[in-house]
Amino acid sequence: MTRTLRFALAFSLAAAIAPAAHAKPFTAQTLASLDRIEDPHLSPDGRTVLYTLRTVDYAANKSARSLWVLDVGTHATRRLAISEGGATNGRWAPDGSIYFLSSRAGDIDQVFHTDVAGTSAVQVTSLPLAVGAFRVAQGMLVISVPAFPDCPDIACTKARLDAREKSKQTGVVYDRLFVRHWDAWADGTRNHLYALRMDDKGAVPVALMNGFDGDVPAYPFGDDADFVITPDGRSVAFSAKSGRDEAWTTNYDIWSVPVDGSAPPKNLTAANQAWDAAPVFSPDGKWMAYRAMKRPGFEADRYAIILRDLTTGAEHEVAPAWDRSPENLSWSPDGRTLYATADDIGQRRLFAIDAASGAAKPLTRTGHVAGFDVGPNGIVFARNSLTGPDQLFFTGLDGGKSVQLTNADAEARKGVAWGKPEQFSFKGWNGETVYGMVIPPADYKPGRKYPVAFLIHGGPQGSFGNAWSYRWNPQVFANHGYAVVTVDFHGSSGYGQAFTDSISLHWGDRPLEDLQKGWAFALAKYKFLDGERACALGGSYGGYMVNWIAGAWNEPWKCLVDHDGTLDSRSMGYATEELWFDEWEQGGPFYEQREAAERFNPYNHIAAWSKPMLVIHGGRDYRIPLAQALGTFTTLQRRGIPSKFLYFPDENHWVLKPQNSAQWYDEVLGWLDKWTKEEK
Repeated sequence: MTRTLRFALAFSLAAAIAPAAHAKPFTAQTLASLDRIEDPHLSPDGRTVLYTLRTVDYAANKSARSLWVLDVGTHATRRLAISEGGATNGRWAPDGSIYFLSSRAGDIDQVFHTDVAGTSAVQVTSLPLAVGAFRVAQGMLVISVPAFPDCPDIACTKARLDAREKSKQTGVVYDRLFVRHWDAWADGTRNHLYALRMDDKGAVPVALMNGFDGDVPAYPFGDDADFVITPDGRSVAFSAKSGRDEAWTTNYDIWSVPVDGSAPPKNLTAANQAWDAAPVFSPDGKWMAYRAMKRPGFEADRYAIILRDLTTGAEHEVAPAWDRSPENLSWSPDGRTLYATADDIGQRRLFAIDAASGAAKPLTRTGHVAGFDVGPNGIVFARNSLTGPDQLFFTGLDGGKSVQLTNADAEARKGVAWGKPEQFSFKGWNGETVYGMVIPPADYKPGRKYPVAFLIHGGPQGSFGNAWSYRWNPQVFANHGYAVVTVDFHGSSGYGQAFTDSISLHWGDRPLEDLQKGWAFALAKYKFLDGERACALGGSYGGYMVNWIAGAWNEPWKCLVDHDGTLDSRSMGYATEELWFDEWEQGGPFYEQREAAERFNPYNHIAAWSKPMLVIHGGRDYRIPLAQALGTFTTLQRRGIPSKFLYFPDENHWVLKPQNSAQWYDEVLGWLDKWTKEEK
């Protein structure tokens, strides 16, 4: 463990985790009701931060977003009055004015314009289709709207959608995948880019992607980082994949298209059959930087930083020896430094990478940097941790001391007792170092033993590190009287690409060995953990692992919780939507690699199931289809094993609605309480 991590995370548990007197409980409803800071952006002069604040009306079971500005010097914050009509995606224009999305003029989002005072707004687009994302440059706007690829203009798409709505026939014919993706069924439209000149009022937006068989931004998690206007304003670069094989390929490419639509998009990275993402241009317009994977079909491959000389087309990799996978790439004002976030030993740090030498320097130490923006004199970033949600911070271009700018939800968090996290490490599979976290109960008292929630992360190429979460928040468990233990098993991100790679084809052995050894290590080191009153819980891959544990390692557990987990690798391989993921992890399509997929198939070990299990699933989860959960619950019921099934018909792979989130925690904690109750 590094000296920094020891300083930040190592505690004397007997002294440091004593709760505050009369501590206020931190409940699932409190968690679901917190305001959330999102999407910070620095003004062109670097003096003002524009950000979104998401607020929750818990009683109405809905949330709203508004735009706020923050003075970097004084830290004074102000809500823009134009937020009354609804406002998201605030973006600075080069002249210091603000563009944003709002549905105030109807039922669909359009682009609006205001000044920094934010007292009134002017509608910029009046289209019959919703604007999903946009970019603004001097005198120009590039927007993304859903369109049929074979339609020459937006009016054609609107007419076709209207005709479909009026038709009495409800059958839908598909001749390719995707049929459905994440939480939506395919309707034939694609997210396409259009350009508008600000001085050309009333003009029809210029189509930039007619006939292009792909989405910009990518569905479901893409955003305006997927496209960018070049510094000279003449073209747009975007990341997208195109073609009928999109369900089983990760071959995103970088494309370029002139803003006047005079030529079709040109593929700049056709030679790389793996993922090319998020182009950004140096301030002088001489270089394009982007992130590129090297192995086709593997979504968790390490991103390399590639620099492309825009004069010659020559490319080279920056920092090839830096064994981290960067996200959110951005340039410094002088074009000498690239900034990125990356998972790093249980943290997500902000890094500065020298564009010439490739030297990578961390600018933050602990916590999880969720997003950042670079200005002329410094960087604003959002950071959270296991003991608090996102707040905004400011640091210099070369790092140094970070200054906290916001303290959102201060009143809601005032007087709350937090379980104080400690990172630990042990020798896991192959004798390699594996890290984990322990979070004691918020009301910890020395000498007592506490029941344990053993949380298993999803991905599987993810991490349960020093980060805040609204879906699997350890502090809700800690405030309910549970100690929490997590293990970043082989396959987790932030420990080098070889560590991440090691889980593929090994879902049931290497990570299981880490979980077993991590559990044994934690029990031996932390005497307040009651190993006789513990339950294992996981979602997605973690849900798969719970089902695997049910047959392969159920001895330590009083109960199990499977959220959106796989029961049968066979049916999963045929029913999931992003085939590239399953095919990489199992070595190929199921019909070609049946032996490999069956090796760690939980279905093959249900005869050994005996522990009570709560099964949870969303009706709109198309990543891991509902039949997996129904099969799990049916098996448990048929075999007479105590079990419950919590079904959310309106949720996807995640539980997002405020009151559903509270219900999720209530059911999970109630299940744990039932089976870990201390015997008298």
